[in-house]
Amino acid sequence: MLIRQGDPSISVYLLRPASRRAIACAKVAAVLENGHDGLLGIRVSGDIVGELGVVRSARRTATVTTCAPTLVQAIAQDIFLRFLAEHPDAWRAVSATIADRLEWANQWRLEYAAHDVLTRVARILLMLSERHGHPTPDGQDLGLPISQEELGHLIGARRDTVVKCVGLLRSRNLIKTAYRRIIITNPGGLRALAQIGS
Repeated sequence: MLIRQGDPSISVYLLRPASRRAIACAKVAAVLENGHDGLLGIRVSGDIVGELGVVRSARRTATVTTCAPTLVQAIAQDIFLRFLAEHPDAWRAVSATIADRLEWANQWRLEYAAHDVLTRVARILLMLSERHGHPTPDGQDLGLPISQEELGHLIGARRDTVVKCVGLLRSRNLIKTAYRRIIITNPGGLRALAQIGS
């Protein structure tokens, strides 16, 4: 655990892979008022986490936990803010990152309202693959260690419903699965199901 929800914001963390062939990975989650966990996002090699709390000098609004071997560089709040003040290009890049994450969150609120669970599963798999995936002999690996329960958290669906949807996608030969691993074997078919144009 890198960041705990509710703690003071004292550092920003840069995620780096543990080896040349690995991908750093961390999940961002928050406990909701009803006690349920909500997965807010996934961060990978080169991403920073904790920047929003540091910029706002506010308590942490989410918990960040690594889910793959990851090297983490901690940058103290005063050093990070001074660097941004002295390097406007860096501040613009951080602002763009924050805006991108806000846009992603807004997009998934719309997805939740507009599509059934099967369509949302197909769409999140394609989105994760486009952002983090890599080709393999069997197809496009998602590139992230993610469970079906975590997929459910990302799209606002119960684990048992996501398990059924993943089983259906597998039976249609659109994906292959292993422990915390998903490979898209038919991107065109998955895009059609997700109602996304080629």
